[in-house]
Amino acid sequence: MLKAMGLTLAGALVLGVAAAGWAYWQLNRNITGVDINDALGDNRPPRPLAAPAAETSALPGGALNILVLGSDSRSGKENKELGGGDSEGARSDTAMVVHIDEGRTSATVVSIPRDTLVARPSCPLPSGGSTAPAFSAMFNSAYAVGGPVCAVKTVETLTGIRMDHYVEIDFSGFANLVDALGGVTVTTEQDIDDDKSHLRLEAGTHRLNGTQALALARTRHGIGDGSDLGRIGLQQMLVKAMLQEVASSDLLNDPARLYRVADAVTGSLTTDTGLDSLAELMELAQSLKNLTAENVTTVTLPVVTAPYDPNRVVPQEPEASGLWASLR
Repeated sequence: MLKAMGLTLAGALVLGVAAAGWAYWQLNRNITGVDINDALGDNRPPRPLAAPAAETSALPGGALNILVLGSDSRSGKENKELGGGDSEGARSDTAMVVHIDEGRTSATVVSIPRDTLVARPSCPLPSGGSTAPAFSAMFNSAYAVGGPVCAVKTVETLTGIRMDHYVEIDFSGFANLVDALGGVTVTTEQDIDDDKSHLRLEAGTHRLNGTQALALARTRHGIGDGSDLGRIGLQQMLVKAMLQEVASSDLLNDPARLYRVADAVTGSLTTDTGLDSLAELMELAQSLKNLTAENVTTVTLPVVTAPYDPNRVVPQEPEASGLWASLR
């Protein structure tokens, strides 16, 4: 996903600069940056020893850990029509720890169910002060109370792994991105009928527009047992569908469409200050040029039903700790 996003931006940059200087300026200014390193200071898991770049390449090649969040705004009439709930503000309904191995030819993507109960640490606030620590708090409450900084600190507390970067993709921007691509093709193994997301699909292969893809990303009540685990499976399917769409599209030979895609991508991104420019995103993408889809493993954090709340889950031990240890 990160690789495809970066390569799309790289192509748009080349064509944009050739056409007009404002293209670079527009795409670059779309990206929102958050200084997470400064906010969290040194009280964090240690950085792994960095591997030197190969003599034949100036690109970095060490292991990398990236927290990828999908933030979902539920306020406003339009969002409710797209499957939003009744609550105001935004929530991190999708969370993935992306671990890229040294050499950057393989990766593991770990999805964290939003309903997981975790220890939420005290987090600094942009306005000053800090949030109160909480035990047995829902994982996605970290973003709700403290934004990206608290989301990163909570993940680092949960995993014992330092997050090198942070990437947040807005769900509304995600819908625009799917439309800019011309839709995505997915295959569902069962009928979906979800009154909350307003999505109804018969089992089979479908071409989805942005509104339908966003509804699929939000669907949980119309599949399986209605838990977040079923939604994670749908979201992983959507990510693969988008990768396939980018790979199969001849974007470089369609400058107007390429720019629309790049504008949708950058317009929906919030990153840490180490990735908040086109140049930095393209360097990351180029360092992943040998990472193929076949070498990306997707897993979900092992969880079990919380003993004191049947509607929540907790990490399953020792499997969860073993998973995080394998990524350090």
